[in-house]
Formats: sequence, C-alpha cells, structure tokens
Amino acid sequence: MEQNSVTQYEPVAEIGGGAYGTVYKARDSRSGKFVALKIVRVQMGEDGLPATTVREVALLKRLEHFDHPNIVRLFDVCTAMRTDKETKVTLVFEHIDQDLKTYLEKAPSPGLPAETVKALMKQLLSGLEFLHLHSVVHRDLKPENILVTSRGQVKLADFGLARIYSCRMALTPVVVTLWYRAPEVLLQSTYATPVDLWSTGCIFAEMFQRRPLFRGNSEFDQLAKIIEKTGLPLEDDWPKDVTIQRSSFAQQSAQLVKTYVPEIDDLGASLLLDLLTFSPYKRISAFEALQHHYFHECDPEA
Repeated sequence: MEQNSVTQYEPVAEIGGGAYGTVYKARDSRSGKFVALKIVRVQMGEDGLPATTVREVALLKRLEHFDHPNIVRLFDVCTAMRTDKETKVTLVFEHIDQDLKTYLEKAPSPGLPAETVKALMKQLLSGLEFLHLHSVVHRDLKPENILVTSRGQVKLADFGLARIYSCRMALTPVVVTLWYRAPEVLLQSTYATPVDLWSTGCIFAEMFQRRPLFRGNSEFDQLAKIIEKTGLPLEDDWPKDVTIQRSSFAQQSAQLVKTYVPEIDDLGASLLLDLLTFSPYKRISAFEALQHHYFHECDPEA
C-alpha cells in the first residue's frame, strides 16, 4: 500500500463517526478542494498490515479507474504507523455535502415526486450493479451512505469497508442499525450480493414514505416486522441451521404493498416485491432490477 502523506489534507470539521472510524471534512492543500477523510485504525497481523486489508484497499483503488458516476470517488490512500498492534489508514474520498437521509428530510411535503424517486432508484441500482460486477458486496447500504449531490446525482459510499475492517478493527462500541438488513443477515446465514438488493427495497419504500419501512429493535423483532408486511415465507425459503426458527412466527399472509406504501404505482409495487423477496436465491439482481418495466414504462402524462 502506498505511503502517501496525509499532511496535504487539512481537517476542517468532524462530520461523522461510525462503524468504520471517524470522518472529517478536509481541504486538499494542493488543489484547494474539499475532501472527506475516513480514518480507520486497523489491527496489525503478525506480518504487518493484514493481507486482506491490502487486497481490499487495492480493489477499491482499482474500481476508481472506472470512474463510475454513481460511486463516490477514492482519491488517495495514506497509511501511518501507530503501534505494533494497529495502523492508521486514511482513505481520501470526494466530499459531498448531503446524504439521502438529509435529502429526504429536506423534501417539502408531500415528499419526493414519483419521477424523482425513479431517477434516484435507477442511479442507486446502477451503482450497485457496478459493485456487484466487480464482486464487491456493500453489506451496509442505508440512506446515510448514499450521497446525493446538489444536482441530484446519487453516489454510493462506504462500500467494501465492511470487508476491510470486519475482523481487523480496533474494537469500538458501535450501534449498527438493523432496519436495512436482509433476512439472511438477521438469521446469520450465508450471504452475498442479494443482501444489497434487500436494503435497496427498504430504501425504495423510504423514498416514498420518508421514514424507514421496518424499524426493529432486535434481530427477532426486525424479522417479525418484515413478516408482518411480507408474510411468513415458505418452509423451503427459510435457511437451515439458523438460531431463529420459522416456527417462532405465526402464519400470516403478505399485505398489499399499497397498504404500507400508498404513494407507489403498480409497477413500483411490483419492483418493491421483487426486492423484498425473503429468499436471496429468488430475489431480483441489480442487473435484472434495471430491466424492470418500472424504469421502461412511458409516463402517459408526459
């Protein structure tokens, strides 16, 4: 990994802290532009910086060459030795002032126009399709790490960080929200790219409602809230060898999408059901979602 100097970046303000360390808004002294610094302490392995960390950072830097319009740009990676036990890694990203959470909060009543939701969703899925094509699972997709520029351009942030730091982070007490987690993650089953499509479904509904769709306060409660709206899944769709059993939940049918997202149209409801499919094997992919009629149907009023 490059030993670039972090001194050219002058922190201006702390703009957040989360599962992956502290985030600062900073000024690049060379270009004069603002950047976002994500500073993470990574635990050292026996041979220095863990190979997994080096590999994941290299992947993030490789993605940068594609300059995808819906992916936040990574400008630089700086490392600085701290102790024998941990290294400080600073990732330098482009700085964007607002995230989707703020964007939704600022939307005047009654909320975002249907065409705006469609444009945001298309960009979100386009960014996800790109990540998945390059074998990157975001794992922690939520409104706080979907950035929206002043021109309405969506950029995914914090992708790949979960894998870089999952085992190597200096332990920090962080409360991670369950609201966007896929059933297979809640059940601690195996998971892959479909987890991001579930999160996208939750976010899709939230764009209309301007509040989270499933607001659970434990893994069990989160699953209960999901089943309440989407129905108890088939026996075959429940993963085997998990701690929470299907029999723990009462038999119930799925509610109509319009009962919990009344503003959505029929094609949007169809896409939402494809995203909020309990079984990851039956859930729509980002590529398939972009082909959905929801994005290709002409607006009769246009």
